[in-house]
Amino acid sequence: MEYEIKGKTALVTGASRGIGAATAVALARNGVRRIQLQYNTNAEGAQKTAQAIRDLGGEASAIQADFSQMEGVHTFLERFDPNVDILINNAGHLVQRARLTEATEDLYDQVMNLNVKSAWLLTQAVAPPMIERASGVIVFLSSIAARNGGGVGATLYSASKAAVSCITKGVAKELAPKGIRVNAVSPGTVDNYFHEKYSNRTILDNMLAQTPAGKLGTNEEVADTILFLCSEASRYIYGQTIEINGGMYMV
Repeated sequence: MEYEIKGKTALVTGASRGIGAATAVALARNGVRRIQLQYNTNAEGAQKTAQAIRDLGGEASAIQADFSQMEGVHTFLERFDPNVDILINNAGHLVQRARLTEATEDLYDQVMNLNVKSAWLLTQAVAPPMIERASGVIVFLSSIAARNGGGVGATLYSASKAAVSCITKGVAKELAPKGIRVNAVSPGTVDNYFHEKYSNRTILDNMLAQTPAGKLGTNEEVADTILFLCSEASRYIYGQTIEINGGMYMV
């Protein structure tokens, strides 16, 4: 399929591994010429993603920033170039599993800063140049947890992703008349670093048993849907959260 994104520019957050890295590479493979990458702790992974983009003929730069802290968000906002055609708000994490009585105020702030507030502020930053050009695409990353409340100890993460789904709709209504399309993807259980860190075999086997497709998702499957949302093939899709979960959750 011809995606018609050749020559465009993009920013992908959380791009050192997983869905973010796969998305950045997919964009480059389809002709996006310059991609800014945000990462936090995995510098080696960010450089690998950047090199993969260069190997495909694109330009890449990587900026370190800890989005769980507002200092990191503001530092990034001062350093990056907001003149992009595509924004992928992918950075996010559970941070840690914590039940209601265990969760601290600091954990609450970290989760919301990382998953919600940073994406909101980045969207604010890139919107004016997009409005001036009357074109642009913004894709948020939600989660199946926004629909079902997540697993044990993931309530804050689930709430943050529900907020992302809501923001997607509200911002889409605002920006659609300006020529900018805003959508989200909502992955189910993806076999990647996130679940290596926060899940165990019992949790994953339980998720697998609930998935009609009979397999866990991959980074590339999510990236392909994001690529579609960035392309002219999805030109009449606005404010949607696309569920990518092998049938585990059906709207």
